[in-house]
Amino acid sequence: MRSERTVQPGYMKKNTKRTYVAAALLVSGATLLSGCASISDLLSREITSHYDDSSSLAEADAALGWVPDDSTDITVRTPTDTDSGIAVISLTSESELPSTCVEAPRRSAPILTLEGRPDIYKASTVMVCGDWSVIASGDGWYGWTPNTGDAPE
Repeated sequence: MRSERTVQPGYMKKNTKRTYVAAALLVSGATLLSGCASISDLLSREITSHYDDSSSLAEADAALGWVPDDSTDITVRTPTDTDSGIAVISLTSESELPSTCVEAPRRSAPILTLEGRPDIYKASTVMVCGDWSVIASGDGWYGWTPNTGDAPE
């Protein structure tokens, strides 16, 4: 005995709408996941910029006098209010800092952070490079500004 199923009017339209909504959510989710760093930046009101090397940093008009010429894999994070003067930077380099940077007691800490960077609270001294406090990281340098009170006399 064969039973016939009765389809209510509008049933197919509801199913089709559900399919479209589900597809739209999947596409939106994939889009959000692919840009999760920018979404995270948007939510935290921060801007994270990546530069291949020191010349790319200079081309972006973000050159810092203390950044070694051999620097690569440069990451800079600032608040969206770029006029605040607050920033952190991480870079890979085998070079020493320029002689204009001087060692001083650490008297500040970064307001922003970058994942995987050294614990600055373990550093009792920093290299003061102008407005920046800089410490060695495993593969280069990690710096932040402002360096409140770090400037040696």
